Amino acid sequence: METDNNLKDHIKQLEENLLNPEIRSSRTQLKKLLADDFFEFRSSGKVLYKDEDIADVGIGIVKMELSHFEIRLLSDGIVLATYRIFNEISNQHSLRSSIWKLNEGVWKLVFHQGTKTEPSV
Repeated sequence: METDNNLKDHIKQLEENLLNPEIRSSRTQLKKLLADDFFEFRSSGKVLYKDEDIADVGIGIVKMELSHFEIRLLSDGIVLATYRIFNEISNQHSLRSSIWKLNEGVWKLVFHQGTKTEPSV
């Protein structure tokens, strides 16, 4: 298994990939990062499921800045990532949490949640 710093860097890169316009606009690219049973509680209050709700054009382009990134190993091969997002388009801050699971040597996103919040101090 990867060392803690390498794992943290790797999971952070995967999270940043999910903010990348090229990946967000491609259903094929998104599906490579998402586990088959993936679901998300969006900051809008809507629930997104991988197989039901990802259009051929993806999940929309965003301009977001990720900060305060941390991970916690929940068990062997399962990681909780927490961080803050600033949406530059809507001028909205949110707290984010993701659960990543190692599946046949590849990290896949199982769950994600975004909760709107005030700016950090």
